[in-house]
Amino acid sequence: MSAGSPSVIGMTAAPEMIATEQAATDWSLSPSRALDFKTCALLYRFRVIDRLPEPPSLDAARGTVIHSVLEKLFDLPAPARTVAAAADMVEPEWTASLAEDPELAALVDGDAAGLLGLLDSTRELLASYFTLEDPRRLEPAEREVLVETTLPTGVRLKGFIDRLDRSPGGDLRVVDYKSGKAPDEAYEGKALFQLRFYALVLWRSTGVLPRMLRLYYLRDREVIDYCPDERDLVGLERHVEAIAAAIGKARESGDWRPRTSRLCDWCSFQSLCPAYGGTPPPLPTAVD
Repeated sequence: MSAGSPSVIGMTAAPEMIATEQAATDWSLSPSRALDFKTCALLYRFRVIDRLPEPPSLDAARGTVIHSVLEKLFDLPAPARTVAAAADMVEPEWTASLAEDPELAALVDGDAAGLLGLLDSTRELLASYFTLEDPRRLEPAEREVLVETTLPTGVRLKGFIDRLDRSPGGDLRVVDYKSGKAPDEAYEGKALFQLRFYALVLWRSTGVLPRMLRLYYLRDREVIDYCPDERDLVGLERHVEAIAAAIGKARESGDWRPRTSRLCDWCSFQSLCPAYGGTPPPLPTAVD
């Protein structure tokens, strides 16, 4: 698969399943949006319903560049997948990103380290990746793959998987790269929610239960592995359906109440939040 051309794994429902399915929702739920709603219903509204723009972040942009480099790295012949090859891709990726986003370019210009500092930090994180695995020994089945399914209750799920590995025996491994720091043990469950969500979508759409979920934390050079089972994913499915039901009620009622927490300190929409004296914009007349 070429970089920038995501493939799709979707669901083909069995005839007996179609008869028992409820009408599918006209909106879908991704793991990031599910976590947004769990964090704060108003945050979900601002991002999904109002689609308000958010200021760019150098950390987020660096993560995007790293993901792009790691995807393109596997376009190279196996022997050419080296630290040096990855490092050579960094400047062109940053240059393209800055050319597409003037606000991001302004952030770089205003940063003390500037572009050279970003190039160095990005290459350092990519070098950490090579301490965790050897890409010359891997041939991923999919990269940046869109997975989607519709549950029998009508809830539509979708998400993009960084990498999907398939063993000769057909076992699946879901891989995700993180450029930030590894979470404390108490927060590993939240960190794994995204991959468990992907595992659920894969299981329901293909009938294959992924054997392993793997998170690579490049900054700390740490790996978190998790092996899901059917009981785990059935429980997650119920949890996701409950989130979707709550979102559906909020969409019908227009009641998007804020929920304050320590995460509010990093929220881009604090000036619009009633909990901080702000006023949300009027709800759009048509909600997608």
